[in-house]
Amino acid sequence: MTRTCLALQHVSFEDLGSLEPVLRASGFSIQYRQAGVDDLSSPQAQAEWAQADLVVVLGGPIGVYESDRYPFIVDELARVKARLQSGKPLVGICLGAQMIAAASGQRVYPGPAKEIGWDALQLTPEGLSSCMAALSACEHQVLHWHGDTFDLPEGATLLASTRLVRHQVFSIGNTVLGLQCHLEAQGHQIERWLIGHTAELTAAGIDLAQLRADSCQWGDKLEQAAQAVFLNWLMGAGLA
Repeated sequence: MTRTCLALQHVSFEDLGSLEPVLRASGFSIQYRQAGVDDLSSPQAQAEWAQADLVVVLGGPIGVYESDRYPFIVDELARVKARLQSGKPLVGICLGAQMIAAASGQRVYPGPAKEIGWDALQLTPEGLSSCMAALSACEHQVLHWHGDTFDLPEGATLLASTRLVRHQVFSIGNTVLGLQCHLEAQGHQIERWLIGHTAELTAAGIDLAQLRADSCQWGDKLEQAAQAVFLNWLMGAGLA
C-alpha cells in the first residue's frame, strides 16, 4: 500500500535530498508543497496535513519570528501545531525544527553565531541509543547552516549538540524528529546551496573553497549514514 509523505519547501534547492530514496524504497509517494505559494490555510491544505502518513518541514533562510515580513508563517505554524497535536509522524529540518519548537510554545531566537559548514555532532546518552547512532559511520560529521536556535519543546529528548549550539537534534516520542542540522544534505549538490545562499555566505565571511572541500570529503559518507538514520527512525515510527 502506498503511503504519502508531504514535504514543505521554503527554497527549491533545500529538498528531501538523500532521504528521498529511503522514503520511496519504504513505499512512500512524495508530494512537495511550496511555503508562501501554496495556501496553507485552505481546507485542502488542512486535509493534506491531517491525512499524510508523514509530514516533513524543510529548511529555509527566514526566521520563524518574521511573520511580519512573511505572513504565511502564521498559517505554517498552525499546520505544524495541528500536526503535533494529532500525534502523527512529523520531521522538521533546520527551519522545520524551529517551526516545531515555536508551534510547541517555545522561543526561537538568534544563536551565538552563524553555524555554517561541516562539524561533528556530539550525541547525548539518549542519542547514542537512538536512530542517530548510525552517524558513527561518518564520524558524526553533518552539514550545519543556520543562525537561529530554539528552546526544546516540553517533553522532548535532546539527542545531539555541537560545540556552538546545544539544541541540534531532538525527538518527541517515536513520531517527532527535529534536526537543526542538515542530515539530508548531499555533497555533490553543494553548489546549489552556495549559489542560493551567496549573500549570507559573503556576509558571514565563509571560505567557499573549504566548504567545497569538506563537502567532497564528507558528503558521500553522510549520505549513507543519514539514510541508515532515517530508515531506523521510520521503523521506530512504524512507517517502515
